Amino acid sequence: MTGVPAGDGECVVAVVVTRHRRELLAESLAVLATQTRRVDAVVVVDNGPDQSAEDVVRASGLPATYLPSRRNLGGAGGFALGMLTALSLGADWVWCADDDGRPADDRVLETLLASARRHGLAEVSPLVADMADPDRLAFPLRRGLRWRRRRSDFAGLDLLPRYASLFNGALFRAEALDVVGVPDYRLFFRGDETEIHRRLLRAGLPFGTCTETAYLHPEGTTEFEPILGGRLSAQYPANEVKRYFTYRNRGYLMAQPGMRWLRPLETVRFGWFFLVSRRDPGAWREWLRLTRAGRQERFTRP
Repeated sequence: MTGVPAGDGECVVAVVVTRHRRELLAESLAVLATQTRRVDAVVVVDNGPDQSAEDVVRASGLPATYLPSRRNLGGAGGFALGMLTALSLGADWVWCADDDGRPADDRVLETLLASARRHGLAEVSPLVADMADPDRLAFPLRRGLRWRRRRSDFAGLDLLPRYASLFNGALFRAEALDVVGVPDYRLFFRGDETEIHRRLLRAGLPFGTCTETAYLHPEGTTEFEPILGGRLSAQYPANEVKRYFTYRNRGYLMAQPGMRWLRPLETVRFGWFFLVSRRDPGAWREWLRLTRAGRQERFTRP
């Protein structure tokens, strides 16, 4: 379904990726429907049509295109399919969402568009706040030598240039996607957002985070375990499948231009984490194996 552009003459298409989370999807779509600057169309990619969310999409009242995928494309493939569909519908802007998050209020899209136009941005993201405590960031953000954990830490600053937490509420100009492309399906999930961030930096496009608005998401600090007295942390997902994709994809990313400097630092950090903090040589060997597979682009599934 093609949207009719709003009064500003530009077409904004939201892209939502979902799988087996009908109730959360309904909540996300409900907030999308209340935006003061309405979306012109919504593309919903359903990676789990065995528990179809089509009725949830139809009941939202939004001008929607429902795309069921009989193969689970993951977050990366889902956003790639959704973004390309949005562009094919004539989108001037593509607004990324997810089924487990939602805009913090009804003015998020309006605020992001105003920020992008004011600063001439190719992409703009909101702060990502904790669903349970909206003044607290879902993912701590390091600025200089300090970790910032609350939205109030950015009072008086309207833009964080050259930083964005993708894809939670990220708003892309169509022309930006012409330059950076869409997520790499091979990554499936974990790291695809970092890869697009890397491409934005390499392309020299202006982008940033608008601190005047937020996107709500479950907090993501539980996977990070402190080391060296809390001065550093190491990501250790509790789920074996998540660890597989996290470490393998990180290996791929550390081999890419613009991120190769990370490899020696990550080797020392995770070596300390597995050998000193956890005293688990087997897990250290597994980390080395998975990051090596990523560097060699061996993108097999677990």
